[in-house]
Amino acid sequence: MSAHLLILNGPNLNLLGVREPHIYGSTTLETIEAACRNFAGRLGMSIAFHQSNHEGALVDLIQQARATANAIVINPAAYSFTSVAIIDALKTFEGPIVEVHISNIHARDELHRHSKVSASASVVICGAGAYGYLLAMQAAAQLLGRLPEFLAPGALPRV
Repeated sequence: MSAHLLILNGPNLNLLGVREPHIYGSTTLETIEAACRNFAGRLGMSIAFHQSNHEGALVDLIQQARATANAIVINPAAYSFTSVAIIDALKTFEGPIVEVHISNIHARDELHRHSKVSASASVVICGAGAYGYLLAMQAAAQLLGRLPEFLAPGALPRV
């Protein structure tokens, strides 16, 4: 049975490729989704891919994932810095949670530097651009013990 990943995207990520390309690049969310779907097939996994500008919708998806997903990959975007509701919802999920940020938030301005969501994440990936989503999926697969041999010849043990 294949693993199922929930990939969540927070507010304004629907504007990737248009919004602040000097920070987030020119890749659209649709392109990221297509790459994630392709990579999921290579990993032998299925994905559900969602974006919402609404905190409650993201909370609902996280709660639903308790029954449908083996791992969550989340780019909480602006909610990284403000959302206790998302943090609390993630704490109810028993599988791996991989937080991903397109930019290196640690090198950003004070407002965008410290993700509160990171406290409930198993892994945090930031600064790798849109490719960070594929790294996040690979990390989720590794944490689930489902990393394909083509990615892990002589693999390191899980931490």
